Amino acid sequence: MTRPTIRNDLAALEGYHSPQVDVDVRLNTNEAPGPPPVGFSEAVAVAAKGIAWHRYPDRGATDLRTAIGKLHGVGPEQVFCANGSNEVLQTVLLTFAGPGRTVLTFEPTYALHGHIARLTGARTIEIDRDEKFFVDPAVAVETILAERPAVTFLCSPNNPTGIVEPTDTITAVLAAVAEVGGLLVLDEAYGQFSPFAGESLLGDETPLVVSRTYSKTWAMAGARLGYLLAPSWLIDDLEKVVLPYHLDAMKQAAGLVALDFLDEMEERVSSIVEERGRIEAELNDMGATVWPSGANFILFQPPQANGDEIWQRLVDASVLVRNTSGWDHLSGCLRVTVGTPEDNTRFLTAFREAIA
Repeated sequence: MTRPTIRNDLAALEGYHSPQVDVDVRLNTNEAPGPPPVGFSEAVAVAAKGIAWHRYPDRGATDLRTAIGKLHGVGPEQVFCANGSNEVLQTVLLTFAGPGRTVLTFEPTYALHGHIARLTGARTIEIDRDEKFFVDPAVAVETILAERPAVTFLCSPNNPTGIVEPTDTITAVLAAVAEVGGLLVLDEAYGQFSPFAGESLLGDETPLVVSRTYSKTWAMAGARLGYLLAPSWLIDDLEKVVLPYHLDAMKQAAGLVALDFLDEMEERVSSIVEERGRIEAELNDMGATVWPSGANFILFQPPQANGDEIWQRLVDASVLVRNTSGWDHLSGCLRVTVGTPEDNTRFLTAFREAIA
């Protein structure tokens, strides 16, 4: 019997992996440091009792889209929900990328931008960020005008660097994208931790998608719920591509319940930002190179610049951070998620001992 073979253009690809290690303190996947607010689980349980389990879910996720739209000052026709922001991005790329089209990314950035683009059969172009990990707007505009990408990804705050792009850079990239008939995807998975919100740039004829997730600030990584904001005509195009009933009733109910805890979410964001400042200050005091972050994580380079060795010493101390030292552009670097105050202290203590 002959086994079926993977597509030739996918044979050399590797899947997206995040190492899972049994440790006391896990700060490697940018999750929220604690569970949702008290009362959330009970409210979700009550909502679950009202679900007609024998019926398909609301295909349009109308109530959820209406509530999310209200949060951002837009109508439900400008909201698209999916199973995590990864499905949001996948649907965008299935709709607007694919064979014969080009996708542009600014590296280093979220690996799934390029990965999903390749899965759709699109040609990918990668532009290096500058030495401080910012996008050079002149280089970006020149490349967009020359290559005419169908989809351009701009992640701000950027993962894994935490960098928040200047508004002038975002608007320059958006103008160039519009000129060539492309689409700009502004990935704001960590947007609540940043002072700038891309929704302010949305317009009826603006080729812009702003992607968000429930995983981080809403402490709902286990639910896999994400969404985007965009012009209504673009949402209509996405609806042609996404699978029917892709968003189950339980997920829609949980997403609605979460929006009743807005004050608690904003409190959590403020606490994380405060702890982020503490970690940055102490890492700087210990001689590490620290990049300014607008997210819930920090990219840093140990003073010895031996990321692999320091990562292993942290694991030996039962503290897990993300080892990015072998990634392109990030030699010797590590990334730590902002955790609870106790977890952060544990990390800082372990790091101090690791570099001693």
